[in-house]
Amino acid sequence: MDHTVLSANRQDLSALVASRLCHDLGNPLGAVSNGVELLEMSGMANSPEMALIAEALRNTEARLRFFRVAYGAARSDQRISEREARDILLQTYGAGRLQLEWRLVGDLPRQRVKCAYLMLSCTDAALPMGGQISIDALDKDGLSVSASGPRILQDLPGFAFLQGRAQIPPTPRDVQFLMLMQEAQDSGAKITVSLSDSAVQIRLHSAAL
Repeated sequence: MDHTVLSANRQDLSALVASRLCHDLGNPLGAVSNGVELLEMSGMANSPEMALIAEALRNTEARLRFFRVAYGAARSDQRISEREARDILLQTYGAGRLQLEWRLVGDLPRQRVKCAYLMLSCTDAALPMGGQISIDALDKDGLSVSASGPRILQDLPGFAFLQGRAQIPPTPRDVQFLMLMQEAQDSGAKITVSLSDSAVQIRLHSAAL
């Protein structure tokens, strides 16, 4: 076994696992979606129960698309159009408790969109009562995600991880913070966090994204 290759790819293993899971889950979800569409076309889906199933299916498919970008593998040559990036966010958050504003213009490297989505997930975790989130460019290649709302959870362990002062083991709820830290370390980026009673801002300063 080539242990050099294994070592070089170890940091990408979690992203590859996420990509595989999203891919494998996408196939059965697609089959269920086709079945629901056929029922709707036949008139058999006109019931509150089927409406709930169809809504849950759409939400699940949207989350899966978001997770594939945020947690999946991203090659340096892959790009995502502005339209697709916006569409994924609209499907995932459009009818929820958050109001999003995507201010990044044009096609972007998939790696940069991945970081933006991870930063969005981090700020989302701090808004239990909802709020407004904007995703902006920072300088030439960096990113800034700013959020405001009626309540901000400032004591989340994830923010302590981002600021390099965590003293407790991470849990599954911290995964987006840990993934963002890994992405920053891999690209040589620097993360800064600003917290207050009504706002949170995460900045990714990097010339590599």
